[in-house]
Amino acid sequence: MYTSMKQILTTFLALATVAAVEAARPITLTVNSTRKQTVTGFGAACCFGAMEPYATDTQPVKLLFGPQSKIGLNIMRMEISPNFEGDVRVAEWGNWDTPYDWQGSVPSAKIVKQRGGIVFGTPWSPPGEYKTNGTAQGGNAEDQGYQKGKLRDDCYEKFFPWLNLFLKYMKSKGVNVDAVSLQNEPDWWVSYSGCLYNPQDLVKLVKNHADKLDRETYSGVRLISGESLGFTQNYTDPLMQDATCRDQIDIVAGHLYGHAPLDYMKKAAVLPLRYGKEVWMTEHSSTDNIGNRLPTWHEQLLFAEELNECMLAGCTGYIYWYMRAHWAFVSTGESKYGAGNTPKNKLLPRAFVMSHFSKHVTGSTRLTTSRDMTSGAEAAQEYSAYIKGDSLIVMAIDTTSVDYELKLKLPEKVKSGTHLISTGNETENLCQESPIEIEEPVQELLVNMPARSLNTYIFIIDRGEDAIPDTPIANVRTSNSKYFDILGRRVSTPHGLSIEMRPDGTTRKIYNSRNRK
Repeated sequence: MYTSMKQILTTFLALATVAAVEAARPITLTVNSTRKQTVTGFGAACCFGAMEPYATDTQPVKLLFGPQSKIGLNIMRMEISPNFEGDVRVAEWGNWDTPYDWQGSVPSAKIVKQRGGIVFGTPWSPPGEYKTNGTAQGGNAEDQGYQKGKLRDDCYEKFFPWLNLFLKYMKSKGVNVDAVSLQNEPDWWVSYSGCLYNPQDLVKLVKNHADKLDRETYSGVRLISGESLGFTQNYTDPLMQDATCRDQIDIVAGHLYGHAPLDYMKKAAVLPLRYGKEVWMTEHSSTDNIGNRLPTWHEQLLFAEELNECMLAGCTGYIYWYMRAHWAFVSTGESKYGAGNTPKNKLLPRAFVMSHFSKHVTGSTRLTTSRDMTSGAEAAQEYSAYIKGDSLIVMAIDTTSVDYELKLKLPEKVKSGTHLISTGNETENLCQESPIEIEEPVQELLVNMPARSLNTYIFIIDRGEDAIPDTPIANVRTSNSKYFDILGRRVSTPHGLSIEMRPDGTTRKIYNSRNRK
């Protein structure tokens, strides 16, 4: 069909007019006072592969972790290796100078702990001698005979003493580990280090043997569920439905491979949140399949949307895969990935995207909004909101090529504000900061949301003498305190992760599963 130049020009002008009208029309976002989960933090793994030599190179954690860093991560994941260091073996478990290959993460873990962070360990497999195929490998390879590696029935009772040995070793090296997991991806049959468990296997392991985890000696160490590949309810609900297992599990975890956060993860989070448990996404490598190039800015915004959707799904902790990779937070320095002259251990754009959440959402409680997503469908714009002390935080992500104004309707009057923005246009510091001018306390205001941008708007609530100081306080419980669960509901006795509000207005986060502080 022939189309005249006049028709083409007319159509173009019409579309441009529609875009201009849309851009001129503010998007209204209402932030409600309804409180949801409290967010523990954000992190990444210190493991093998691109992190090598991770036993000696601690520059990634120095760049990424702690309030003094530009990024502000506070959770580090490490492997509880099943492999022996060389051929050395010990006859007794009581030998704290273990022959297992656990030393690699110690230097980085020490730095994270010194900076106030959380470290946890995940086994990819129990020791090979505990398994049906006699090796730490999963068994899904020709040279392994395609023998599925599972924990032997007679070795279930050895599993938690083995975890205790790891805790003892790490403590002897100056690292008090905060949590240990049951298994990395128990539902994924692999050729590398791995172990298969069905959901009832994990129920059996926890119900009959988790009381052997030495929580008293190792500073109230918490127990994480098996971290399934796609965060499926098949692996999380049975542990929550069994009263004994529920009492033992502190954190329900999983990965995002194959499923968006507002799909399986949101469903899997329902029971844990109901019972006051934390919900952690403990591994995903967004756009790790891009080959020999760096992620585009659009792909970075999709990563921001993944973080945002995890928060909307009820997540209390988000832990990325590698710290150092061309699709991660710190540069490998390899020119083959299109990094040009980017030196090794330089912060990458994805780190600054993460900083919007890790620097500001950590320690906050999520608030519902009028535009909370309910499904995993990719959206042109996404939003979420949080409250932390006297700060009211609004996150806004725009993946389109159009600038918008965002009309905010807030649950409290605010007296000042700061706009943090990342657009991909900067090369050194991808998180730019500017003040939001507020002449007098308001509850409604307009803010800018530029095209293809990640925005964090931080407002200071105007509530006078009711203001809550957001400062560290001593870890000592006081009388006449009020307690709230992670959904913001008042409770008479703290259980799991709780917030204590003291008579003097200060607050702190406490852990109290089965009356453990």
